[in-house]
Amino acid sequence: MTKVAVLKQDGSQATEIELNDAVFGVEPNNAVVTDAVLMQRAALRQGTHAVKNRSAVSGGGKKPWKQKGTGRARQGSTRSPQWRGGGVVFGPTPRSYAYRINRKSYQLALKSALSQKVSESKLLVVDALSFETPKTKAFGQVLANLSVDSKVLVIVDEDNDNAILSARNLNNVQVMTAKGINVLDVVNADKLVIVQSAIEEIQGGLA
Repeated sequence: MTKVAVLKQDGSQATEIELNDAVFGVEPNNAVVTDAVLMQRAALRQGTHAVKNRSAVSGGGKKPWKQKGTGRARQGSTRSPQWRGGGVVFGPTPRSYAYRINRKSYQLALKSALSQKVSESKLLVVDALSFETPKTKAFGQVLANLSVDSKVLVIVDEDNDNAILSARNLNNVQVMTAKGINVLDVVNADKLVIVQSAIEEIQGGLA
């Protein structure tokens, strides 16, 4: 098993922890990571694009001219697609882009993303993140103590509302619980900071 240092909020080392190689030590599978990222990005699309078809545009109730005898092509409505101001044919309509990949593939993708962070020394484990009150400056100081100055994803334990609220106004900082960890956010983060209790929860769900 891979051993990593467990740090305190002041940046000093508290102890060490062994990571489960079945979660944090797998051979990264880039194909399933790509599939998982594409799936999540597709689900984020609003899909609210729309155009007006011939039944939605105004006007066009009367036949422009009689069917025969004018020498012109027959027309039933001035809102047919070939007319200026007519409806659009085969235009985009509101839809959902969401789809799912199977659960085992997504779990492998998450393990691959986490293992990649460990192999690149971009995963930090802290013993706890505790704040008496929500305070942005205090959270920023903790990140400075941990030498984190880039886009970071922080995984905290359940019911740690003070930590979540403290980081809300910090740029390039995202905080979530272990239940919310996902492939897209892990891949997008330059650094991953995880509370020790959250490590155990992640390993329990993926091992």
